[in-house]
Amino acid sequence: MSHKLKKRMEEGVKRWVVDISKWDPQPCEFSVALSLLPSHEHSSVTRYFKTEDQKRALISRMLQYALLNDVIKLNTPFFPPHNFIIKRTSQGKPYLDLLDYDKLGLTTYFPNFNFNVSHHGDYVAIASEPLCLVGIDIVSFDMPKKETVTEFIHFFSSYFSSSEWDNVVNAGTCSNDVLIEFYRYWSLKEAYVKAMGSGLIEGLNKVEFSHTNWTNISATMDGKVMALWRFWLLQLGEIHCVAIARGPPLSADMSYKSTLKKVDFTEDEYNIGLHLPNEDFVELSVDQLVSILQRTFDCEHKS
Repeated sequence: MSHKLKKRMEEGVKRWVVDISKWDPQPCEFSVALSLLPSHEHSSVTRYFKTEDQKRALISRMLQYALLNDVIKLNTPFFPPHNFIIKRTSQGKPYLDLLDYDKLGLTTYFPNFNFNVSHHGDYVAIASEPLCLVGIDIVSFDMPKKETVTEFIHFFSSYFSSSEWDNVVNAGTCSNDVLIEFYRYWSLKEAYVKAMGSGLIEGLNKVEFSHTNWTNISATMDGKVMALWRFWLLQLGEIHCVAIARGPPLSADMSYKSTLKKVDFTEDEYNIGLHLPNEDFVELSVDQLVSILQRTFDCEHKS
């Protein structure tokens, strides 16, 4: 693969995050932001009763459309308006439904473009990949309100290997250390499940994560190294972390696999995607998202 082609593929690796705690919109501001989304998306935002939940849902969808406009439309200058929509699988994973994906030449640089979103606490984030599956999961290190940390984490013990569980319960002398260790492992497991587009978490105890101070993260399945996967865990602010999983399209859940552009790759093709650099997160403001979508909205209406 030429250096130029690889650099173009790297443009499909995006990591964007928004701190929604910095956004306290007036009703009119919220309505303007919502109006920039396709009308069929509005009910997925307004169906929530709590304002914070509406904010997370709105920013999640704004991130998806803004990222697609940034990656897809900027790489296809003659992109026709209203030519793609975001759909969701039966398991709730969003995917790009794009007419004429091949004719637009996107398969050259983004042979299997896909993305995933997550929100928890103060943050909403999105990650995309040009070839590999991608899963992302944010967790806020919230203390349980109606039970002790021990009671809270015990419910999830069956999803951990014995080694992982030992690391969690022996993470420190205070309950906060134990809780943070638990959340870090859990976010990795969630990112792995979300990458595959599966809502199922049974058997996660067979997926065991190892790390060096939460760097150089690797995983085994039933003791066998998962060489076709890569994982990262990053801190977000003071009390959040975000996990990213990158893996093979052949591992996708059946409902999600049917939405992918391409599933079978040669070993050399796949390794290029697997070993693309993992980009740093770019923090965007809501105003920046509005600006991206407003430009797109204006262009489409002129067309």
